[in-house]
Amino acid sequence: MPSSHEFLKDKRNNNIKIYVNGKFYNRKNANISVFDSSVLLGDGVWDGLRYHNNKFLFLNDHIKRLYEDAKKINLKIHLSQKSLKNLLLKTIRINKMKTDAHLRLIVSRGIKSTPYQSPKVTISKPTIIIIPEYKKPDNKIYKRGLKLVTVSIIRGPKNVQDPQINSLSKLNCILACIEASKKGADEALMLDIKNNIATNNSTHFFYVKNKTVFTSKGKFCVNGITRKKVIEICKLNKIKVKEKNFKLKDVMRADEAFATGTFGGVVPINKINNKRFSIKKDNLTFKILNLYNQLINK
Repeated sequence: MPSSHEFLKDKRNNNIKIYVNGKFYNRKNANISVFDSSVLLGDGVWDGLRYHNNKFLFLNDHIKRLYEDAKKINLKIHLSQKSLKNLLLKTIRINKMKTDAHLRLIVSRGIKSTPYQSPKVTISKPTIIIIPEYKKPDNKIYKRGLKLVTVSIIRGPKNVQDPQINSLSKLNCILACIEASKKGADEALMLDIKNNIATNNSTHFFYVKNKTVFTSKGKFCVNGITRKKVIEICKLNKIKVKEKNFKLKDVMRADEAFATGTFGGVVPINKINNKRFSIKKDNLTFKILNLYNQLINK
């Protein structure tokens, strides 16, 4: 079954060097303490970055988001943004990567003296992990498209768990993913507290109706970098795009639908619940995909 993170297996990943708190380790030797905040509580923030044709895509946007999310959970990253960018570049150089790489950047609150929620028992600086992997999207996914299904798990309000923060605490999305998988879908299409469409469990959702692109207002989803770039692409190329609240019934009347994310870029959707969408090269989805590819290949 395809997914928005479908990639071609690469044997080079067996020998990658992973950064953990100032040192690089072989994949099989990269470990952290059982008392780390990420292990005990999922306490921290993360980002996914794509290294393509000898450059990081939208690096400044990703790093800015990471620091903003860290600030929202009162986590002070002890490195400057410049220093963290240099670490990412060092990770690329040590692994001799040129393109088709995906990096997971993780910042946890650090090691605790005992398993307890309070940040007061944290006894170290934040833990910083950088996992680089060779990951090239499988082109089959752009031909087949994704199958989505609506689920009972919703994206909650900020005073429960802020859905805009890219937190290590991903149980909400994991449960949605599990429910979608049990229903035979690739990803979950999640609602918000007012039964509006919010987002997918691991990507952002768009649909097309009468040559107009629609997406949510973004209040119940992570501040997606690719999502933002697609909206900008539409505006620059005189493609009508609207950020608004909409219901499932609106999606069921759509002409096309697609998902966006750092890894896959722009991925067509071929089915939502029982409604099928045609995937044609002359669709607006593929025009946007081509414009996005032009942007990242500059």
